[in-house]
Amino acid sequence: MTIWNTREELSKTDRLRRSYYKLLRDELDEFMIQYALIDSYNNFCERNIPYPFVEKRELKPRAILPDLEYECQNAFLVIFVEDMIPDMHKKYIRFFDANKTTKTNLLRSKTLPLSTEFDRYYKHLESARFFDFMETLLPVDYALLIQRDASSQRDRYSLSHFHVRIDWPIADAAEDMARNLRYISKDLYEKGDKYAEDVQKKFFEYYGLPMMVGGRRTAAIVAAQYLKRIPCITTVYAGSSETRALIRISEKGVSKWVLMRFTGEEIAQFAEGAGLKSRSFRKNYVLFRGKEDDKEFYVCIFKTTYSPTDQARPPDDGKMREIKPDLYWLTVDKQYVIPVPGVWKYSPLPINIIYS
Repeated sequence: MTIWNTREELSKTDRLRRSYYKLLRDELDEFMIQYALIDSYNNFCERNIPYPFVEKRELKPRAILPDLEYECQNAFLVIFVEDMIPDMHKKYIRFFDANKTTKTNLLRSKTLPLSTEFDRYYKHLESARFFDFMETLLPVDYALLIQRDASSQRDRYSLSHFHVRIDWPIADAAEDMARNLRYISKDLYEKGDKYAEDVQKKFFEYYGLPMMVGGRRTAAIVAAQYLKRIPCITTVYAGSSETRALIRISEKGVSKWVLMRFTGEEIAQFAEGAGLKSRSFRKNYVLFRGKEDDKEFYVCIFKTTYSPTDQARPPDDGKMREIKPDLYWLTVDKQYVIPVPGVWKYSPLPINIIYS
């Protein structure tokens, strides 16, 4: 069950903190887009490997994704918490003194190269060097944890821990989801093995993933489900070498950013629909230009947000119900081409292309 309060239920102090958190999250979104998508694209280019653009069908709910990992694609997992994770949750979210972001711990783990300059202030999100520091740590296995700094008298956020493991079992996460949605009353197996299997399949669908994917994506959705028991909003970012996407799970639901290529004709249509000149559109929304088979294409950042169906929301009457495996739990909500990082003046452009 989600226990965080809406803005209207917060004190003025907590409202200010939430505003600050969301402002910082906007900056973090942009950095993650750069690292997950743009830097990955450049990795492919540097090795003269064609970039595997995401197909529209891969963004549909229940999409079957190619079972192929791409070495050049940056993969990572980041947890960003509005407040602090209480110590009582360390059993499943493994953050300890041994994996705090201190210079001693970082050097001991060989995460921080000896040649890299380090100052303890770099780990604070407000530091000018924060994103450089974070980029050094992102390739580390498991997750990075950003949370409110307990030692500060004001609302300051820091990258407090690295190498954070998510040790909550998938079955427990699926059980928790199904209980909150009133598909079971207590235990995952109370209606038999087949029903328990259906619940676990729906758990992955609930977060927009194919059944039983591995690695960081599974850790991300387990973490997102577990963090619902903490009384604040949280954001989980995951980058996957298979999906070639940036996945974000927050109080707003599931979002995905990918790189998508378009023809010159499509770019002209987008510009016309937005009331922009083609030149202005290319300057503010196009990341790269390329050629394939002597045809020019343009690379843009495409964002999809997903909305839960009635089957994936708690029932209005609070009564128990049965899972119907054939019914969808997610739908495509909104689709945008978004401005390139650093652009201030232009807004995301709504463009419906997934089902076109």
